[in-house]
Amino acid sequence: MTTADRKPRVLSGIQPTSDSFHLGNYLGALRQWVALQDVADAFYMVVDLHAITVEHEPKVLHERSRVSAAQLMALGVDPERSALFVQSQVPEHPMLAWIMGAQTGFGEAGRMTQFKDKSAKQERTTVGLFTYPILQAADILLYQTDQVPVGEDQRQHLELTRDLAIRFNGTYGQTFTVPDAYIVKETATIKDLAEPEKKMSKSSASPRGCVYLLDEPNQMRKKIKSAVTDSDAEVRYDPERKPGVSNLMNIYAALGSTTLDKIEAEYAGRGYGDFKGDLAEVVADSLGPIAARTKEYLADRAELDRILAKGAEKARQVASRTLAKAYKKIGFFPPVAL
Repeated sequence: MTTADRKPRVLSGIQPTSDSFHLGNYLGALRQWVALQDVADAFYMVVDLHAITVEHEPKVLHERSRVSAAQLMALGVDPERSALFVQSQVPEHPMLAWIMGAQTGFGEAGRMTQFKDKSAKQERTTVGLFTYPILQAADILLYQTDQVPVGEDQRQHLELTRDLAIRFNGTYGQTFTVPDAYIVKETATIKDLAEPEKKMSKSSASPRGCVYLLDEPNQMRKKIKSAVTDSDAEVRYDPERKPGVSNLMNIYAALGSTTLDKIEAEYAGRGYGDFKGDLAEVVADSLGPIAARTKEYLADRAELDRILAKGAEKARQVASRTLAKAYKKIGFFPPVAL
């Protein structure tokens, strides 16, 4: 296969910092991961190294990593068509991160807006949180990644990755592929059901603000039916004046494979009761099977761990070659195989 014929390589990761992914994760990124398997050489990882930049309980982290992998498979990530692995199973990640850290200016790292935002919310700010984008750069560069699916909140980190790759290549010779952003088809940001001016997040102030993929179907229905709307009672898309209703319409359009115009036409004059009731069923029908499949994968943990180990072996075949190349270029002795 020639370079022109091969599929572009994509890489993405998600943190195991919650017991379940949520609807915003699914519609904003994870559904795209599944689709990308058809057109790309995909590497997907549960980024547990990144997860320890905040306080955590080791046993909980270990279990959440496994549950995260099971959810990804339940969503349609196929270990036979992509490399699915846990980041800490590939030791080349922190090894390359050290090299990339030596290429990064202190001012460059300090300008990362996510560090500023996250450190402002934590009582204890670690060096790990400060160097998080450097590890992320190593994650990407290890696999000679062509394209990285990114949202707006990660664009700055990808630009740092590109800068580091170009800088290293210019100083030591061609070593890393300079990755491009993979722009997913336009997907509306899913908002908190209780506070629709905020992005849906596991840190929602209200337990009813976030729909989790592992919620029971009745929990999902209850959250949708109790979502904040307004007193107008008109199903109309207007994110500024009607953020709650507009958010629900975005969810309906994404899960129901329809358009905002069709939703407005269908519920003209019918009010919020009918709309929320129907949406509640769409959400439960769409997400309910994910929880069931996740439980099936978790029922045989030995097999799940075997799948992840196999994915890590596939990842290491690529990562070890890249690290050996970087070691040679920078003047290190070659790494000894573990």
